[in-house]
Amino acid sequence: MARMLLLAGFFDDSPDGTRAAKGFWMTPSTAASTRSGNNNESALKWNLKLGRILGIDVYLHVTFLLLLGLIASAHAVAGGSLAAGLNSVTFLAAIFLCVLLHEFGHALMARRYGIQTLDITLLPIGGVARLERMPNKPVQELWVALAGPGVNVVIAAVLAAWLTMTSSWSALTSLSSTSGPFAERLLVVNVMLVLFNLLPAFPMDGGRVLRALLATRLDYARATRIAARTGQVMAVVFVIAGLFSNPFLLLIAFFVWMGAVQENRSVQVRAGVSGHAVGAAMLTQFTTLGVYDRLERAVELVMAGWQQDFPVMEEDRVVGVLTREDLMAALKTGGLQGLVCDVMRREFVQVDESELLEAVMFDRKALESTVVPVMRDRRLVGLLTAENLGEFLTIQSALNPNRTTV
Repeated sequence: MARMLLLAGFFDDSPDGTRAAKGFWMTPSTAASTRSGNNNESALKWNLKLGRILGIDVYLHVTFLLLLGLIASAHAVAGGSLAAGLNSVTFLAAIFLCVLLHEFGHALMARRYGIQTLDITLLPIGGVARLERMPNKPVQELWVALAGPGVNVVIAAVLAAWLTMTSSWSALTSLSSTSGPFAERLLVVNVMLVLFNLLPAFPMDGGRVLRALLATRLDYARATRIAARTGQVMAVVFVIAGLFSNPFLLLIAFFVWMGAVQENRSVQVRAGVSGHAVGAAMLTQFTTLGVYDRLERAVELVMAGWQQDFPVMEEDRVVGVLTREDLMAALKTGGLQGLVCDVMRREFVQVDESELLEAVMFDRKALESTVVPVMRDRRLVGLLTAENLGEFLTIQSALNPNRTTV
């Protein structure tokens, strides 16, 4: 479920000081999506933590530093002064401050509805706020989507008031990344952020606004399909425009198209599991390990069948899970004679078979688990795995062929 933030490329001045055609950079955010533990760890290696603001971790992707160096180098190669290079770097930092405030607009509005933000990451092509889930009600999604652009409107209004009071207005045609009032250039960027984010196309904010408005009269899945198709039509328009004008529009088109597809698929998945309990999708034929089994036993089970992750039992209680990842890591260091109890994960998610499958599938901790034990009256009766969920969704799709996807 992606949303896109747009940045105006004010860093492409011609050597003679005139402004060249501006480019646009966009990035999808996984607003309500979650990452697997491994992917999350890998992603964090490339992020520098700036701090924790209002209870939300803020990260800066390391490639952002490369962008700063690139801008400074470009000015040096073009014969520009050091002051001009620093001016552009400062201007870029100001833009990303506006993007950060935009993301906090979404995050704080979501918090008002009881939805926490996992983190915010600044990338060279925009910002990403990861929400633990999307709002359940259309009106809530509407306000969360509008909160980000609303912040940019406020910033633009404050800058306009300042320019008016100080009589610092200049002609827009005279603006570039290094000339013209700093505040006026930043005002233009914020206006562009608002206009582009409110285009009715997933995964930009405007796509969510459109879906929220449609969902007040239509069912959520149908509203999403309409909004997604609208986004894909706009992507085609961006392609045509990009071929004849700005090539960066082709990049925008790609992210808009993919964002629409991903958003629609996510909602179709939610619709496919809606109303079903965990028991309907759980795996009922599986093998368990004992706490004092040796890893050799786990290897035998992996080689003998399809199962890769195992619940670990002590008498009739589930006390841990042994994942394939942890098994392979233990084999490299300790060999086959290690004990399962020394390798297993003691912190794990388990669910009751009567719980709604939709709630479990969109639970962050459950999604980060490769295997989820399913209980009935405190007894292990099944497993929930990504593979089995995939099969369940395939069957539901076959049973409901009229549920179309983009």
